[in-house]
Amino acid sequence: MADSTPDIRLRSLNDAPVRDGGSHVVYWMTAFRRLSWNHALDRALEHARRLDVPLLVFEGLRVDYRWAADRHHRFALDGMREHRAALADTPLGYLPWVEPEAGAGKGLLQRLASDAAVVVTDDAPYFFLPRMAAAAAEKLDVRLEAVDSNGIYPIHHAERTFTTAASFRRHLQKTLPEFFGDAPESDPDLTGLPSFTGLTDLLGDRWAPASDRMLDPAGDGLADLDIDHEVPPVPFRGGTRAARARLDRFIEERLAEYHERRNEPDDETGSRLSPYLHWGHISSWEIFSRLVERDDWTPARIADTPNGRREGWWNLSPEVEAFIDELITWREIGFNYCTREKEPDRYDSLPEWARETLEEHEADPRPHLYTRDEFEAAETHDELWNAAQRELRREGTIHNYLRMLWGKKILEWSETPREALDTMIELNNRWAVDGRDPNSYSGIMWVLGRYDRGWPEREVFGKVRSMTSKSTRRKVSVDDYLERFGPDGEENS
Repeated sequence: MADSTPDIRLRSLNDAPVRDGGSHVVYWMTAFRRLSWNHALDRALEHARRLDVPLLVFEGLRVDYRWAADRHHRFALDGMREHRAALADTPLGYLPWVEPEAGAGKGLLQRLASDAAVVVTDDAPYFFLPRMAAAAAEKLDVRLEAVDSNGIYPIHHAERTFTTAASFRRHLQKTLPEFFGDAPESDPDLTGLPSFTGLTDLLGDRWAPASDRMLDPAGDGLADLDIDHEVPPVPFRGGTRAARARLDRFIEERLAEYHERRNEPDDETGSRLSPYLHWGHISSWEIFSRLVERDDWTPARIADTPNGRREGWWNLSPEVEAFIDELITWREIGFNYCTREKEPDRYDSLPEWARETLEEHEADPRPHLYTRDEFEAAETHDELWNAAQRELRREGTIHNYLRMLWGKKILEWSETPREALDTMIELNNRWAVDGRDPNSYSGIMWVLGRYDRGWPEREVFGKVRSMTSKSTRRKVSVDDYLERFGPDGEENS
């Protein structure tokens, strides 16, 4: 059979061959935690069909990653529970595995791959995932392939790092059409393969699949883990079903006003899909497909000449074009940076002009100074900023417009820009269910000047764009938002 996975999305992480006579294929699912619209799963299925061997899907969850907490674990576990049920009546094997203590997973992938023909994994360029994949590649004696299913635009196609959304948008308008035909399978055929058996023999007494107690959101399995129990689960479920329900609601109830009302905290017109995109429970390909289907769009409608603007090139409705610009341009510029620069959170990676102006104003008097603990507890003088921080703590997200204000005020109320960066990263990655993501780092570093330009010079900010709560309240409606996330609201604990 011919391979359908585009070559631009494939990388071999080691020099080991595909093993002749291997008994099965392993798909090591680490970032694209879904069973559809997934190039990596498609590639694993291609191998299994060509070799006529079973496929084992191995989805693990480490306990020792930084900021590991009940919030992040439970969201991932919701998807794992869904996958176990979905794969139960297929020939595919499935191993949902939750590391009970640090180091307990050592050797597990090697064991699963000990007689495998090939191992396929997710090519995710962020957090600890690249280091984990590289370490595995050194230990395996069989080929380890990494497959990119991060977004619409292949992460390894660009030959430079884009420094503004406008330049990246112009590049996309020139190159993106050649990839429209490379969508992953929307409903991959999981039948027709030999059944995977023998998982118990592979695992032996050392490893065991995640228990019902661990996978059940009503269970207390997380209590046994050495993770942060002060960050509770968010008040909504993870998994692909929940992601699709949220997408349905957005398209049916909110999308029509998105281009005009998305900055309004009181209106709830945003998609709230970022947690599901971060955890891989839904693909941007699927979201894109639903949006263009709504407008009965085909690539033939694209403007003949790239215009580099946010509107007009797609020839879609204004609301869909506005959302696609967020979904592709702004989301995927972060993947471009993480793929090519590796350290998205390093202060020295900021544009030179931003570092210079921030350092020139580092000694400026700050109107207020707060410690990290005071920021985390939402104990500032500013009720709007406090509300945004409470939303982060309770919901695991912040309204997109107020997220910008949240970061700008941390910059203004910290002793130094470096301290502000550390505080933003710590608060975001501990509390945000969509944190630790290229898109998160794009937003945080935008606060300090990345992807932006110089503005009229001000104290503290220098030429970096500033924001105030007073001007925000003039521009958008926040009364209902303040009521929802005021100090009298219930903490999700």
